[in-house]
Amino acid sequence: MTTIAAPLALMAELTHRCPLQCPYCSNPLELLKAGAERDTKFWLGVIDEAAALGVLQIHFSGGEPALRQDLPQLVEHATARGLYANLITSAVTLDESKLSTLAQAGLAHVQISFQGARPQTADRIGNYRGGHEKKLQMARLVTQLGMSLTVNAVVHRQNLEELPAMIDMALELDADRLEIAHVQYHGWALKNRAALMPDRAAFEAADAIVAQKRQALRGKLTFDYVVPDYYARAPKTCMGGWGQKTLNITPDGRVLPCHAAETIPGLTFDRAGTTPLAKIWFEGQAFNAFRGTAWMQEPCASCDMKTIDFGGCRCQALALAGDARATDPVCHLSPLHQQILEMAETESMADERDFVYRRI
Repeated sequence: MTTIAAPLALMAELTHRCPLQCPYCSNPLELLKAGAERDTKFWLGVIDEAAALGVLQIHFSGGEPALRQDLPQLVEHATARGLYANLITSAVTLDESKLSTLAQAGLAHVQISFQGARPQTADRIGNYRGGHEKKLQMARLVTQLGMSLTVNAVVHRQNLEELPAMIDMALELDADRLEIAHVQYHGWALKNRAALMPDRAAFEAADAIVAQKRQALRGKLTFDYVVPDYYARAPKTCMGGWGQKTLNITPDGRVLPCHAAETIPGLTFDRAGTTPLAKIWFEGQAFNAFRGTAWMQEPCASCDMKTIDFGGCRCQALALAGDARATDPVCHLSPLHQQILEMAETESMADERDFVYRRI
């Protein structure tokens, strides 16, 4: 039997509320309203249980976690329990007072999402006027306050030409890390796939830029690079492997192996505060559904990569193949791979620029 280690990280989704309307929003199609959010006492208890379980990092996320008035209290408590506290934010609801308070509470790291390098591009994609300039202001303040900064640049057909400028922007902001993430087509992003999908030439050009800049800037800026699945030959190791490294708690307290796991029918999600977090992690039905390799079908079951990529993304397999146990169709061994590749190439040529915004 495979020995399961303690999770490395906890993703604490404090709220689904968000001022932006991004066309690739990764939150569930059915968003939870503020009234469904768990209170401060609940999250303090979750932090205690996570620390006892051996979690090392906590990522405060959403929606927009800075909309929660108790965020400084949660950060302070997490830091006191020895957790490395990270804030994943759009930054548009922050100001100097809020950031200073969070820094004083022990916040170690801030990850700010950028929708482009130019205000006209970024504000149109997020559908939030003045958002880009506010993000720049807050990013500069993060480093001034002594916290580590990650710039998260989500790229796609309508902003990919700004990739070199985004890299320059991360340098100018004195970021420690730049995450360049091609849109992943789950949930709301599927509604906008034809407006977001880059063509192969644009992807290959971006790939070359990242490779060159990663080498040139070694020691100055750390790069994380998430490629567009549909042009890959091998799938990514989703979440470091299902139930291997991370657990995700929704605003209403359900504990998930990944943020999109609730799209898979037949899974049972226990609730923190009702069932002990350790019991959920080690024994939970949802966490064990695709943990390890015993669940795999062919060609995954006999593949040499099965303990490396674990068959790819279960949620993507469901969305594209109709079966969460299927090989992720982005894999070249999947019988659907060529069909998915042709679909991506066709959609990348579509004359489609209008977005279906995520209105909350």
